[in-house]
Amino acid sequence: MKLGLEGKVALVTGGGRDVGGDIAKLLAAEGAKVAVNYRRSEAEAASVVEVIRAAGGVAKAWKADVSDYAEVKTMVDAVVAEWGNLDVLVNNAGYVKYGKFVDSTPDDWRAQIDVCLYGAINCCHAAAPHMIARNGGRIVSLVGDSSRIGEANLSIVAAARAGTIALSKSLAKELGRNNITVNALSLGLVQTAHSDADFLAKNMDKIVKAYPLRRIGNPDDIAPAVAFLASDNAGWITGQVLSVNGGFCMV
Repeated sequence: MKLGLEGKVALVTGGGRDVGGDIAKLLAAEGAKVAVNYRRSEAEAASVVEVIRAAGGVAKAWKADVSDYAEVKTMVDAVVAEWGNLDVLVNNAGYVKYGKFVDSTPDDWRAQIDVCLYGAINCCHAAAPHMIARNGGRIVSLVGDSSRIGEANLSIVAAARAGTIALSKSLAKELGRNNITVNALSLGLVQTAHSDADFLAKNMDKIVKAYPLRRIGNPDDIAPAVAFLASDNAGWITGQVLSVNGGFCMV
């Protein structure tokens, strides 16, 4: 099924690796021009861009720290200058520090909130005027199930991502008159190249018992849902939180 993304311009934050990389590749395969955002690893972002271009797609890497509004605005304006518009924003960048709340520090709190909540706020604020000017757009933000039901040792990122859900619903109401949809994708545990392989190997039997489908997710489980919400087929879906989590959280 073609999703109607041909010629659209998409920005994927944290698009240089793992889930973000798969999202960028799929959006490009569907015909979108993809801006692959990264903060530190230029090599990883360049690799994603190379794969997209080798398959006949259009992509370019942009460096920006999503927690820095000035950097975000410069990046978004540069994407629009390069390709003429911005149709799709995927807020994928994130940072998690696992551990007990009582052992955490204010620096730990700020690091997670700055990326996971302020990162989404910064990107939405920079992107929305361009979408309003064209009377259309799609914003998709990735969150975790901990932000919906709470989870021990993830209190700060859960709070930050819960804020992203509230942001998404509020913007859906505010920007709907401009034909802009805003949704969130709530994930369960997803295994990536940067996951703790030893921990997962030792605990997988226990972990999967919490999942009705008896497995944790992979990056390619996530990208199709993002692509759908970014497409014309999802034009009457807004303000929603779609669970892609193997049944871990049923809300």
